[in-house]
Amino acid sequence: MKELLHGSSRSVDRSSIGHGRYTRAVLLLSALTLTAAATGALAGGTVPRSLGPKTSTIITIENKYPTGTIVVGSQERTLDLVISGNRAIRYRIGVGRDGFRWSGVVKVGRKAEWPDWRPPAKMKARAPELPALVPPGPFNPLGARGIYLYRGSADTLYRIHGTNEQSTVGQFASSGCFRMSNADIIDLYERVTVGATVIVK
Repeated sequence: MKELLHGSSRSVDRSSIGHGRYTRAVLLLSALTLTAAATGALAGGTVPRSLGPKTSTIITIENKYPTGTIVVGSQERTLDLVISGNRAIRYRIGVGRDGFRWSGVVKVGRKAEWPDWRPPAKMKARAPELPALVPPGPFNPLGARGIYLYRGSADTLYRIHGTNEQSTVGQFASSGCFRMSNADIIDLYERVTVGATVIVK
């Protein structure tokens, strides 16, 4: 049905006005639905909703190490930070899979918050599809913090780091680095000093 708008000689089809409003409503609803779907996908596992669990416990250790020493038990998949005498904070960690585990004494060479990641050459050779650089953030395999392990002045390329793949913590899963929940690595990061001794067993 057509009618004259007040003060105008133009005739307007009222049904077309209704159709226009309906179309805009459908478009708005579609946009909201897509946004919700995208948010759901991110929350579904790609981007972590939390920093993961805190696994730290205070334990008594048999050997006495200087305060601040880190002792990694690869078979036990534990990391102990000595806090005094024979007391330590123990964290659950992920360690190297078969063929990638190692032992020795190294030092904390440097630390970084939300580090970027550059796959080492050997890793790139095994997986050429890896990017040259992964920027900081939720898709970065080093997670929230990186503690870089050095032998003398040389970077070993091994790290103690966070992970967004929480299921790998406590497993034999890495290429030689030590993985912790982001919550745990943030806690450890605040306690560890550059130059601290790291004993890997």
